[in-house]
Formats: sequence, C-alpha cells, structure tokens
Amino acid sequence: MKATYLFLRCLVLVSTMFATGIWAQTDLPSWSDTESKQRLVDFVQSVTTQGSDFVETQQRVAVFDNDGTLWAEQPMYFQLLFALDRLKVMQSDHPEWKTEEPFKSALAGDLKTALASHEDLAKLLFASHASMTQEEFMQAARDWLSTAKHPTTGRKYTDMVYQPMLEVLDYLRANGFKTYIVSGGGIDFLRVWAEDVYGIPPEQVIGSSIEKTFVFNDDGSTHIARLAEVDFINDKEGKPVGIDAHIGRRPLIAFGNSDGDLAMMQYTMAGEGKRLAVYIHHTDKEREWAYDRDSHIGSLDKGLDYATEHKKEGWILVDMKNDWKSVFPNN
Repeated sequence: MKATYLFLRCLVLVSTMFATGIWAQTDLPSWSDTESKQRLVDFVQSVTTQGSDFVETQQRVAVFDNDGTLWAEQPMYFQLLFALDRLKVMQSDHPEWKTEEPFKSALAGDLKTALASHEDLAKLLFASHASMTQEEFMQAARDWLSTAKHPTTGRKYTDMVYQPMLEVLDYLRANGFKTYIVSGGGIDFLRVWAEDVYGIPPEQVIGSSIEKTFVFNDDGSTHIARLAEVDFINDKEGKPVGIDAHIGRRPLIAFGNSDGDLAMMQYTMAGEGKRLAVYIHHTDKEREWAYDRDSHIGSLDKGLDYATEHKKEGWILVDMKNDWKSVFPNN
C-alpha cells in the first residue's frame, strides 16, 4: 500500500510540474548550443517557473511572422508564385491578357515589368485571388501546394519550412504558450495549410485580407464571395493592429526576420515584465540564402540595427549559419 501511495504521489508531482512549467520540454535538437538557444531557453524557463518573472498560462502568447521566419521566402514570396501559376491556369479564359499589362509580361515570365508597381501587383493578385468563392480559392491553394515545387530546391513549398522553428513551436506549446502566425501574407492562403504543417489552427492565423461578402443563393445554399478590394494589410505598423484585433493580448514573445516585423516586435517588447524579441538573420548561403539590408525580399536593415543596439534588453539575433544545425526537415 505504501509503495502504491508513493507511486501515485509521484504521478501527481510529475503532472503538476508539467502543468506549471517547472518541468517541460527543453529539447531543441536542430539548434546548436549557442548563446541564442540558451537565451531562448532561459527566457521560457524564467516565465514558466514560479518566481518573480512567472507568467500565468493565459498570458503566454507567442507570435511568429511566416515568410522568412517559419518558411523560406526566396527568390520571391511563395504566395506570389502561387498567384503567377494561377494566372497560367486561368489564361485560356482571358484572351485579353495576351496584350494587356501586367498580365502579358507576367505570363511571359518578365516579372521585372509585371511587378514594376504596386498597382500592377494588385492587379495580378486580385485576378488570381478574387472573383471566386472562398471554397474555390481554398481548393485552388490546396491543389497548388500538393504539387508545386520550389524553383531551385525542387522541394514542395510546405517542405521549405525551417526545422528549428518547428521545434520552437512545439517547445513553446509544451510550456503553455499559445502560438499565432502574424504574417503580411494572405490570411486565407495560410489557413489552408498552417494547421497541418505548424500545428497552428485557422483561428490563430492573422494575415492580410481582401473584402468578402455573404451570398444567399436562390436554392437556399450560401457562400462567401471574394471581392477585388483590399480589406486589411497586415504588415509593418499593421501587425500590432492585427494582433490587437485578433488576439486582444500583447504577446510575450515575437519572432520575425525583416523590417516588416519591427513594429510587431517593438509592440511586444513595450509590455510590462520580461519579454523576448527574436530576429532570424539569414546568414547561410550554402544551406539557404544570405541576405539582409539590400534584399528585395525580407529586407532587414532598421531591425538589424535595432536588435543589435537592444540586445541587453531582450532582443536576440539568430545567426542561421551558426545557430542552426539544420535548416529544412531531413536536411
């Protein structure tokens, strides 16, 4: 009886330690044993262990940019590649695109001309993302993701995720954090696959969006129609606004990789108590790409300086080349 009692007490103790964060997952196998990893682990342990820095579970919110933070973003944003492939599928229904810009250049592969202005980019995105039902768009995204391959690696785009960041997502959730995507990319495109790949459900995805309207059909069926108008751009100063609207709590941790994430990270760090901002710095030209200040995609200029200047205040610059043992799954 005494042995049984002690065994049950041990079970209760172990359960309590997991629940309170005193004993939780600390394994990040794809991370090298560097200062970046140690500072991340130390922070999580400090806010999940009873003491002066302890944070209640409901307040443990972590937000992640997507492009360049959770998956790759070179040679261009993957959702734009999806849009360009959609135009090729749709061109037989639009003979006018043979002479109409920016469609003519986009279909000919002349992206410099096709993407010369924000107005041209908007035309391409609206043509490929609007004037259809929500179900039609989601299915088109699923079909593309199931077959499309990255132009240089030959991997499916959902295999271009960062293994170390998948481990961070699991690590944080094991320690009582709720994880959100806060991306400049399209919210609906992300919601198609984020749950399967990241374990992040649709309601925890925040992104840019177009206008939609509810349609009640004569036969009693309903659908959501996608309109060729911008609803919200979830980038730069828009990210804190999106966080406030969708989450209603200031994050405890923010992860990003570009100047587009700086406002989100500053918003996170301005809260009370201990907080963490983590920039992923692309320094590995052999296993991925090396870029920062002058990149046409994911430029990290002001953010690089800011993170360097505020390192002692809880900012981390992850050096991809030195801090990660591997980059992609099975890599």
